Amino acid sequence: MAPLGAMTPGRPWPLGARIVDGGVNFALFSAHATAVELCLYAADGVTEIARLPLAGPTDQVWHGFVPGAAAGQRYGYRVHGAYDPASGDRFNPNKLLLDPYARALDRPLLWADPALGHQVGEPDREPGFDARDNGPTMAKCVVSGPEGFPWDDDAPPNVAWSDTVLYEAHVKGLTLQHPGLSEVERGRYAGLGAAPVLAHLRRLGVTTLEILPIHAFIDEPMLRRAGLVNYWGYNTIGFFMPDPRYGTAVQLKAAIKQLHAAGIEIVLDVVFNHTGEGDHAGPTLAFRGIDNRSYYRLAQNDPSRYDNPTGTGNALDFTQPRVVQLVMDSLRYWVQEFHVDGFRFDLATTLAREANGFDPGAGLLDAIRQDPVLAPVKLIAEPWDVGMGGYQVGRFPPGWTEWNDKFRDDIRRFWLTGDVGIGGLAQRLAGSSELFRHDGRSPLTGINFVTAHDGFTLNDLVTYQHKHNEANVQDNRDGTDSNWGWNAGVEGPSDAPAIRELRARLKRSLLASLLTAQGIPMLLAGDEMSHSQGGNNNAYCQDTPANWIDWARADDDLTAFVAQLIELRRLHPALRRVDWLTGNASAGAEPDVVWRSRGGTAMTGEDWTDPGSFMIDLGPVNSGPAERVLLIVNGADRPRRYSLPIGAWRLELDTGDTTRHTVSDIVPQNELELMPYSFAVLVRSLVTAS
Repeated sequence: MAPLGAMTPGRPWPLGARIVDGGVNFALFSAHATAVELCLYAADGVTEIARLPLAGPTDQVWHGFVPGAAAGQRYGYRVHGAYDPASGDRFNPNKLLLDPYARALDRPLLWADPALGHQVGEPDREPGFDARDNGPTMAKCVVSGPEGFPWDDDAPPNVAWSDTVLYEAHVKGLTLQHPGLSEVERGRYAGLGAAPVLAHLRRLGVTTLEILPIHAFIDEPMLRRAGLVNYWGYNTIGFFMPDPRYGTAVQLKAAIKQLHAAGIEIVLDVVFNHTGEGDHAGPTLAFRGIDNRSYYRLAQNDPSRYDNPTGTGNALDFTQPRVVQLVMDSLRYWVQEFHVDGFRFDLATTLAREANGFDPGAGLLDAIRQDPVLAPVKLIAEPWDVGMGGYQVGRFPPGWTEWNDKFRDDIRRFWLTGDVGIGGLAQRLAGSSELFRHDGRSPLTGINFVTAHDGFTLNDLVTYQHKHNEANVQDNRDGTDSNWGWNAGVEGPSDAPAIRELRARLKRSLLASLLTAQGIPMLLAGDEMSHSQGGNNNAYCQDTPANWIDWARADDDLTAFVAQLIELRRLHPALRRVDWLTGNASAGAEPDVVWRSRGGTAMTGEDWTDPGSFMIDLGPVNSGPAERVLLIVNGADRPRRYSLPIGAWRLELDTGDTTRHTVSDIVPQNELELMPYSFAVLVRSLVTAS
């Protein structure tokens, strides 16, 4: 590395550490600092070789150019200002801070008490800041240069929303125990693009891999003290850094390139609603020490505390332009540098909180909507947080899709508890129009799911009546009690053939409901293999087999069934319409939907009181084949017989008996009996053979 020259003022933009001709330009935003020092370290990441005062502020940015600095240079910041928690300031120059725009760290970020900006047990006393220097033990930012990754002819698959099937997975959980992967691929980014994983995804027919957070994150001290970790990764500290515990940026890019070559998109789960610094008693790692008042939402009546609509201790303040800029710069970086195809925004309501609460026209949402780099990518909101007015399903602006927890709950309650009748099920299968049919939004607004990373797996949903979270060492108090599950009569695994068969049928019916419903389906990785978490419905802290898919014990029959369902969805556009169902018929055509009773006739008011049985007769779409698709539901605890509408109906799928037919079988006499808790799909061609 060349000798470092004398610092010059440099430029206040772009933010971060950028290699320019002959050196590196450093720029850090802080509106309330009185001075900022750039600390440079030797390659060992311990020896400080220079401490340089930055120029400024220029437009609230501190900046400097270091001649001779280059890629690989270790650095951090010390930021001076008031330590006055009552006013919202928590500056402490004894603490080496991370650059919010850093693209790499020299080591995993593990902090101890010296990372606290305050004296232990005295976070609010003035001048009670902690005078210990955390520099020797703090992870260092690393200047990153252009990597020249060979993207070649890589291109986004650009899967239409109508064709999209999401598959939510954890990098480590999906790949760690795959017997076909090498040691360097298991549990790491490289495994995502490995041939055996790609073969599984393609066999299923999923189009879009959505991975849990990979932005650099930290483990909460509470978990470390209990011998646990933040496995899911919803505790971000670096919005531009792939977390090093899964490998390198180059390995991640290579995996994305391989996914794209296989026609599979990648969506990142991103956590911009809060950071890993926690509440007022948490560590000072970056944002708190750089400018607490600018980065975080502070309690209006007590700025020494944080407004906490996320339930994690803090929330970023998106009324601040520089916070909006941070998110926008991060999103564009991941699209341009890593070629990602979309983002799922955790607790997205927080991102749109203005002075008076949630606002669909919030500054950040407007900025995302107009950005040309982000225009082609998929945007998915988790449309809630835990603050007042936090539940906002259906209220995000056009251009966004939203997780539909109403679908999750009503599908479970229909099949497993009986708390929802056929009217509720019909509403969910038809796309949840009461939530999303406004502002020109389509049925492709709702992300339908039965299970997700948060909660029971599909297998556990039909195996456990109650949560079993003892391994989380919180006396089973954590995790929701509203699971809407059913254990089929026995809590936990059972060897009884009747119970095992019933559970298998319930899983198939839940999956069939998901993959034939209007909207966008999302599968939880491992559900197609009957993965179990042992009844843990809050496994966020379990870096254990509870979260690692056991490929050696995969339920291959269920995997094949899911692949059959996804192929059925692909072949029949009536199952993934871009327009809302109306029940109307155009000239010379049959209606786009007819709701039918078990007798085959159009349903009357009285028919809707049937506790568990009905049929949905779906018409063709303009660009699809001339056919009608019939969905038949038997949610009752006994067999039911159904009279089919006139025509030659082919039985394509029956969750009650997967062996009694083959595709293209014509149902004799237009009569079909379904087993209890089962779901069938039939197709009738509207073209008469000549």
